[in-house]
Amino acid sequence: MPFELQPTLIGELVELRPLRADDHAALYAVASDQLVWEQHPAKERAEVEGFRKFFDEAMASGGAFLAIDRKTGKVIGTSRFYGYDEGASEVEIGWTFLGRAYWGGRFNGEMKRLMLRHAFRFVKRVVFLIAPTNIRSQTAIQRIGAVRNGSRHVRGTEHYLFEITPAAMEAP
Repeated sequence: MPFELQPTLIGELVELRPLRADDHAALYAVASDQLVWEQHPAKERAEVEGFRKFFDEAMASGGAFLAIDRKTGKVIGTSRFYGYDEGASEVEIGWTFLGRAYWGGRFNGEMKRLMLRHAFRFVKRVVFLIAPTNIRSQTAIQRIGAVRNGSRHVRGTEHYLFEITPAAMEAP
C-alpha cells in the first residue's frame, strides 16, 4: 500500500486536512506574526513574498496540511510530510508552525501524534530537521520521544536531525 501523504487526520483538539490554494490568506494571517519565526532561520516567512514562496512549496510538496482548531474552526497553522523514502522506510515531518495562542499546549503534540500514527503505518522511522537556533521546536519534539541523531545540510544550512520510531511512541 503506498504512503498516503495527505489524509485528513482528526484528533480531539485539531483537524489536519490537505492544504488547498484557497487557504493562503487564512494561513498567512497566522504566519505574519514575526514572533512565530523568531527562532527560525527563515524569518522572511512573516512577510508577504517570503510566505508566498513557503506556501507555494507547501502546495507543490503534495504532503502539506492545514491545522484547524476543532473547537473554534479557526486556522491555527500547518505541517507536512516530506521526503518519503520507501527504501529507507523513512519520512520527514516538518515545516510546522502554529499561532502563538497554541504554543506550549497540547495542540502541537496532538498534531505530531496524529501524523506519526499515520506515518508508522508505512515507515519505520520519522525524521525532523530543525535549525540549531530553533530551541522551541527541538524541545517540542523531544517531548514526544524524538532523539537527536546527527545533522543534515538543507539548502546549505545545517539542521539537527531528530528521529522517532514506533517503539519510542509506545514508551511511557
